[in-house]
Amino acid sequence: MQKIYFYNTLTRKKEEFLPLKEGEAGVYSCGPTVYWNQHIGNMYAFLFDDVLVRTLRYFGYKTKWVMNITDVGHLTSDGDTGEDKLEKGAKREGVSIKEVAMRYEKQFLDSLKELNVKDPDTLCRATEHIPEQINLALKIEERGYAYKTKTGLVFDTGKFEDYAKFANLNLEEMDSGARVDVDEEKKKAWDFLLWITNQPEHIMKWESPWGEGFPGWHLECTAMSTKYLGDQFDIHTGGIEHIGVHHTNEIAQGYGAFGKQTARYWLHNAWLSLKEGKMSKSEGTVITIQDLIEKGYDPMAFRYLFLTSQYNKGLVFSFESLEAAGKAYKKLVNLVSEWKSGENAGNGKINDEFKKEFDQAMANNLSSSEALAVVWKMVKADIPEADKLATLIKFNEVLGLRLEEGGEEEVPAEIEKLALERKRAKDNKDWSEADRIRDLLKEKGYLVEDSSEGYKIKKI
Repeated sequence: MQKIYFYNTLTRKKEEFLPLKEGEAGVYSCGPTVYWNQHIGNMYAFLFDDVLVRTLRYFGYKTKWVMNITDVGHLTSDGDTGEDKLEKGAKREGVSIKEVAMRYEKQFLDSLKELNVKDPDTLCRATEHIPEQINLALKIEERGYAYKTKTGLVFDTGKFEDYAKFANLNLEEMDSGARVDVDEEKKKAWDFLLWITNQPEHIMKWESPWGEGFPGWHLECTAMSTKYLGDQFDIHTGGIEHIGVHHTNEIAQGYGAFGKQTARYWLHNAWLSLKEGKMSKSEGTVITIQDLIEKGYDPMAFRYLFLTSQYNKGLVFSFESLEAAGKAYKKLVNLVSEWKSGENAGNGKINDEFKKEFDQAMANNLSSSEALAVVWKMVKADIPEADKLATLIKFNEVLGLRLEEGGEEEVPAEIEKLALERKRAKDNKDWSEADRIRDLLKEKGYLVEDSSEGYKIKKI
């Protein structure tokens, strides 16, 4: 089996992946908090997760992929202050928390589908795992790693001497800058809440041994990752923003409950940013996958753009770079279509030389940009087109670019927009409007075919 190397945040070095069970891999990914749309910066992280899982499976690992949905407990501060993000979203939109969660979970899942991200084997919601979270907190308390305050059940970081190690935290600096008015009963400013009991107006509450309340954000990931993957598993992923608080606290919880590191490899993606800086809702610079589609961009162009970057170094996004990625992607699609029409198309063999180069790139900390360079080197090589086709389709198991589905004439942006408006009309059960748009599309020479996967536009 191909040796794979990942940069492990835990050890701060690139090291060989040695799974707990030979030939198998357990992966847990921090999923979205479903109080708002997931933008392209968020989706950068989930593309990384997808390419990681695809690569493990490509190399023959039987892989179980688990992802959470945070629908309770994530306060507006990553610490223990502020409103619950779901409650804030419900107030903002004048609907119930459940409606907010369902609305933005759907937007997230639709975005995954548009980007051809494979479904996680297990997608688990925090609200559906309250007993597991209570049991985990009980275990932590029973082992002497928690204490009770007026705010709730608090993790005692003083009992875990390596608390600062994972993120290289300066605890003295944190202590001097701490807000003592949050909970003066905390032993340390950075001790964090496992179960919150001091918010009687919180809409979502459950009975617990510490009183009626709700779980802290960090608790859910440790509870659900260990439920589905065991108290020690192979890989935990997330964004670099999780290192200093969320993942540091997950590691502490794992030691508190089980006396060991739950994940053996911690992989973190860097950020996608704009030339002007980070995306901001307040400044109106947030871009979603749905926004890209409305502007006429193929989601696969964004996926291709992701592949040109190194996941743990991030990406500076611009529409110019997206357009360039789209052109490169279309060229690959058209080449596949051309090669498929060749008389020996079905008899090609995977080229061992190029496969070796591609495999080495992906095995080297998922170096997808190097893998794409191998793709274009192979495209230009003097080998039979049938072999190019077979080799590229094999590579696409990792790339996930839907190359085998392409080759049709590019659909104009106006038609894409009309098709999307028709979909929205159908989603809103406005059947007369959906029929009107369908007829308009026919007049313009296009047919929209509906399926369980969405819709497909065809030229008549």
